[in-house]
Amino acid sequence: MKLKERKDSPMTDTLKKYLSMTGALSEEEIHFSADFFKPISLKKGDFFIKEGDTCRYIGFIVRGAVKAYAIDKEGIENITCFKFENEFATSFSEFVAQEKSRRSIRVIEDSIIYGISHPDYLHLLGQVTAWNNIIKSVIAREYSQKELYLLNYNNRSALDKYRHVLMNEPMLIRRVATQDLASYLGITQRSLTRAKGQLHRSKEL
Repeated sequence: MKLKERKDSPMTDTLKKYLSMTGALSEEEIHFSADFFKPISLKKGDFFIKEGDTCRYIGFIVRGAVKAYAIDKEGIENITCFKFENEFATSFSEFVAQEKSRRSIRVIEDSIIYGISHPDYLHLLGQVTAWNNIIKSVIAREYSQKELYLLNYNNRSALDKYRHVLMNEPMLIRRVATQDLASYLGITQRSLTRAKGQLHRSKEL
């Protein structure tokens, strides 16, 4: 994980624009808050958070993408979600409690993530109380995403799962490796390949 020197850049503007769109912060609070986030440069395959390590950062993705997963007893990745630009990435409960993470967050593309450390996070909350509402909103969104995942992908056939992701989460098709997408959908790569073939043959694609 490589911290870069802080410079004003379009990356910084991306974070400020996101904070502005929340409507929770004043212009002064946005500029003040942005100074606590430091750009972290990660190459594809690098860890942002590693399972078993203490969560050091909350990260805001300004470029790239990550996957979150846990390793099962057989040593297999079980991917629970993907995060892309303009999304926060961390294990929130473990970050707040400064406990060891129960999952890994790993970049799937070369990425720039703006991270805030736990001490800076506590200082920021003390100075800008509106950040409590931003974090609550992010956590609520994560909960909603989990609920939608269960609704859309639980107890469905491989074909139905792939059809749904194709229609509703096409970014995953474009930017996620086949083996990672199969893990996320809870099916084998072979089943995923077969589902793609069925849709092609039926001319649904």
